Amino acid sequence: MSNWDELLRSMTFDFFGSGGHKIEMENLLVTKEAIFLYVRSRQEWESLQIRLEHHIRVLWIPIDEIPDRYNEIPRDKTVGVFCSAGTRSTIVYMYLRSLGYENVRIAPSNYDAITSQLLPGKLHRAISNRKTEQGRD
Repeated sequence: MSNWDELLRSMTFDFFGSGGHKIEMENLLVTKEAIFLYVRSRQEWESLQIRLEHHIRVLWIPIDEIPDRYNEIPRDKTVGVFCSAGTRSTIVYMYLRSLGYENVRIAPSNYDAITSQLLPGKLHRAISNRKTEQGRD
């Protein structure tokens, strides 16, 4: 039995019903040491870069480079995969799961989910929380 067979057999109603394949932006941004995996193309990246500097580490690897660069993606951290429509993030999610990544999730595939977390009050809170956490270390 291949990894794909095993992976697809695990995709039951319980799996999808529990939402174990996705993560909301608000939860991803507050997950300690999580990664925002941005899988859009170079042209899209050049037009619009998402940095999230005060929130989370952003790792940009275009989908076509994932097979050659997947080793840059940490296995021990929560990884939220993002693209603008959900297709590429779903493909990368399945690919990484087939490679044994357990902590990978599909992030919401729209910019509103991201920008709603960057309103001044929420951004101020994130920066304040980060400063507090860094002061404790």
